Amino acid sequence: MNKRVTRILALISMFALLVLSACNSDSGKGSGSDSGKTKEDYDYLSILTGGTQGTYYALGGALADIIGQETDIKTTAEVSQASAANMTALKDGNAEIAFVQTDIAYYASKGEMMFDGEIIDNVSAIGALYPETVQLVTLEKNGIKTFADLKGKKVSVGAPGSGTYANAEQLLEIHGLAMDDIQPQDLDFGESQESLQSGQIDAAFITAGTPTGAVEGLNAVAKVFIVPVEDDKADELIAKYQYYAKEVIPAGTYGITEDTPTVSVGAMLIIQNEVPEDLAYEITKAIYDNASKLTHPKGALIKAETGLDGIGIPVHPGAQKYFDEQ
Repeated sequence: MNKRVTRILALISMFALLVLSACNSDSGKGSGSDSGKTKEDYDYLSILTGGTQGTYYALGGALADIIGQETDIKTTAEVSQASAANMTALKDGNAEIAFVQTDIAYYASKGEMMFDGEIIDNVSAIGALYPETVQLVTLEKNGIKTFADLKGKKVSVGAPGSGTYANAEQLLEIHGLAMDDIQPQDLDFGESQESLQSGQIDAAFITAGTPTGAVEGLNAVAKVFIVPVEDDKADELIAKYQYYAKEVIPAGTYGITEDTPTVSVGAMLIIQNEVPEDLAYEITKAIYDNASKLTHPKGALIKAETGLDGIGIPVHPGAQKYFDEQ
């Protein structure tokens, strides 16, 4: 009987120790995070953007300043290869925050398109920012007025790992073309600007908030033309790929004389899941409470009331807490 009682007491003691250990482990975790990290573990935050001539980089620098001021954590905007590469970098733990297109984030969450068979599920959304306009840019002197005119031409389809490539492929498809019908060039926005200016390419797909620095720079030295996406083709595209929306580039942008119809996807910010809930909340609050102070033109479009529009992936609990308070 004594041996049996001893065994029972030993089992009870072991169970109590396991429960106590679990409780102690949980108490050290940041809110909503399974990583065990707290805000105090972060001395530095990195925001991945895109090329230096795109909207992501310009806006990212301003947002990094705001986040640094509001969280007291040094935050820096980093040049990158844009959306798809940013998703992979966050998955691999190479940064904490990144800009991505909403369509690319969706592909990553499903393991589709450029993420075929590789589901990325350790990142979540901070929130939506602004529409990213798909711009097919050329020079008036090149004589390209429609998508059909691209056949056989040298066309930049975006940097490797960018969302621009997917946009280019899908727009070409809707217009009865494929990559094999053009001479695709894998160039970032700055390289596209230089190559159009020097005559090395004939046109370039650029997916970015308008006005885009690279296109403005090009228009400063040559007359720019934006190839329109007509309404019927936009409708066809949206019917197949529902993350697109109709968009208009207003007359006066890049010196164009008429409103130009095209399409857009969304720009959003993502964050590593392991970032603690309290820190993710502070980051989200910093962005949306201060966006109106941004001097960048896209700052006026970053609003809490539209912060969850078009988000196709889970929202970080810290960001969700912020939006729930609005």
